[in-house]
Amino acid sequence: MNQLLIPPMACDLIQDALISLDSVEFSDGRRCPVCGGTVQGYDMKTKKFATVREEGTDREIRIKVKRFTCRVCGTLCYADEPFYPGTRIGSPVIDLCTTFSRSIPFHRTAKALETMGILIDRNSCRNFSLRKFPEVRTEDFFGMHIPFSVLALSSLSAKIREGTRIPGAEVLAACGFPSAYRAPADCQSPPEERDE
Repeated sequence: MNQLLIPPMACDLIQDALISLDSVEFSDGRRCPVCGGTVQGYDMKTKKFATVREEGTDREIRIKVKRFTCRVCGTLCYADEPFYPGTRIGSPVIDLCTTFSRSIPFHRTAKALETMGILIDRNSCRNFSLRKFPEVRTEDFFGMHIPFSVLALSSLSAKIREGTRIPGAEVLAACGFPSAYRAPADCQSPPEERDE
């Protein structure tokens, strides 16, 4: 049976990267994802990004995402955010799930993530691994493959000064998100996807 050996340094690196995203704001919205119309600010919504176990205590990492309404079609949509469409957990966590699931079973993936202090159940790991997300680029890190998005976030978190937050645009760039890759807040699919 394959076993994923996780160096303690990797655990600290990944957990610090996720914790550094707590309360980061995402407020860039340029056009409506449905019709391309101009948007105006609506409100700010807090979303769960990940759950981590820090020194034996479970902690939810939450981010703030601005919502907009389209002046043309009235669609409620979110600012650019580090979530894949139709998911409720941050894309770096999903990247870890899909990367680890390539070499070990889903239940072991969930256990490996728990060892790293990231809490996600095995059914979610399975569901995320079976969905079609963009290809996850990985880097070799002490003999294990780690998604580039996680390493980039870790690099960003190491550079921030105490009491400051990583800018949302830098988080999006680290996660590899283009501006147009956002879903409407009311869960409507863009017209091209609905017609398929």
